[in-house]
This record gives sequence, structure tokens and C-alpha cells, in this order.
Amino acid sequence: MMNAFLMPMGGPVGAPHAAPLHHAWYYLLDLPGYGYARASQTDRRAFRLLITHAVDRPRLIGVLWLLDIRRDPSEDDRAMQEIFAERETPVLAALTKSDVVARAARARRAAELRGALELEDDQMIVTSAREKEGIADLREAIAGLIRRPPRDPGLAPGVSLPQGPY
Repeated sequence: MMNAFLMPMGGPVGAPHAAPLHHAWYYLLDLPGYGYARASQTDRRAFRLLITHAVDRPRLIGVLWLLDIRRDPSEDDRAMQEIFAERETPVLAALTKSDVVARAARARRAAELRGALELEDDQMIVTSAREKEGIADLREAIAGLIRRPPRDPGLAPGVSLPQGPY
């Protein structure tokens, strides 16, 4: 999925990527997966701490959450949803691998996951990197997140941020 999305930017997946948008630079941080990867509980705990640290960044404008449409939310998914909700983190969920689910079942499956993770309609996009389904919509939704002002970065009194493209 990240290859399909980042292809215009170039560079390897798994590393921070800088993307020029609206005459400013934004970074996409591709964090390690935690769900069905073959990782030890210790590694999963470390992933969760890394993700929690990233979510706590005051300039964070949102999270692109990649979820396999075929899988029910795991305990880790539910824990991440709680972290996002507690911190009021804007979330955009991309349901991946939709090409392996029958077209008639995709909308039903998306609705099930939306309900299970307590997401709004505009927070979820069904995608397929193989079929390029939803990729343009995903780019547009991410651009919408980028145009929103970041949360208060907690700057010292008298210090302000440069005007952004929001």
C-alpha cells in the first residue's frame, strides 16, 4: 500500500518520507506493523511504545492507519484505537487488500470494521494497491488532513509558528 501511495515521491518504504505539498514539506513516517506480523510480544510492546510516542507529537496532523479488510480488529488494533481516541488524534483508516474480497462484500465488511473501531464514514477508505482502488481518494483525504492546522504545539509564550498552507 505504501508503495502505491509513495511511488510519486520515490525512496524506500519503511523510512521517513518528505513530500512537497502546497509549497511546504510534510513528513510521512512509516512505522512498523504490529498486528499479524510475526513479532514477539516484546517487539509488539516496543512497536506500541514507538507509535504512542509518535502520536504524542504536538505537531502531528493525523494518522494513516492501514488495516487489512479481511481481518477482524486485534487487541493491538483496539489498543491503538483507544490511544487515538484519548489523544483526539485525527485518523484516516485505509482498508487494504480489498481486491481479495468480493465486490459485493466490500461495503458490508467496511461497515463492520467502521463500527468495531468506532470510526466515521469519512475516516475510512477501501483500497487495493494491486487494482489501484481508492488510491486517488486516499491521496485526496491525506491532502485534506495536511490542510488542517496542527494541534497546539505548546510553544513558549511569545513564540509563534510560521504561517502554513492550512
